[in-house]
Amino acid sequence: MGNVESDDEGLWSRSLKGESEAFRVLYARHRDRVFRHAYRLSGDRHDAEDIMATAFLELWRCRAKVRIVEGSVLPWLLVTTTNAARNSGRAALRYRRLLASLPRADETERAGQDFYRTAQDVLDQDLARALGTLNAGDVHLVSLIVFEEYTIAAAAAVLNLTPGAAKTRMHRARQRMRNALQRSQPSPVSTTPVLEGERS
Repeated sequence: MGNVESDDEGLWSRSLKGESEAFRVLYARHRDRVFRHAYRLSGDRHDAEDIMATAFLELWRCRAKVRIVEGSVLPWLLVTTTNAARNSGRAALRYRRLLASLPRADETERAGQDFYRTAQDVLDQDLARALGTLNAGDVHLVSLIVFEEYTIAAAAAVLNLTPGAAKTRMHRARQRMRNALQRSQPSPVSTTPVLEGERS
């Protein structure tokens, strides 16, 4: 198979020269993490697949603006995924409003669908709602630090913040998410593990 490049810079440089195989390797390397991030934000697998596809499309469409951080395109992809998820969420809201204005579907069918929704789906949607209480910049910050385990310094570099400002915003964002998760889960469920992972 030859040498597999350990960071993305070489692969990205080759992609920019038109080597489709290099872009395919980047896609294979990061698609799972981008999908998980999209799923965290949307709480829906089908939406997450669409959001992931949009993020990689934007990676190529905006290739002149892509920033490599610590040898990786992943931070740029994660920020783009957050933006795509927000756009998708707004479109879904418009769609739900349209459906609400139409005559009601059979309530028994809807009750059956709710019955089969798993506990994991509920938790995923609670997390997506908690992330939805944050502004776009703070969602980017939480995603990079908590979910993807980047350092505060690396996340700050991606988002054009000072490390001190990133740390302050991270503290406030974690508090808002904790409050939102506690409101959505009246049972005594610990929310601390979801929000752990901040690294200096």
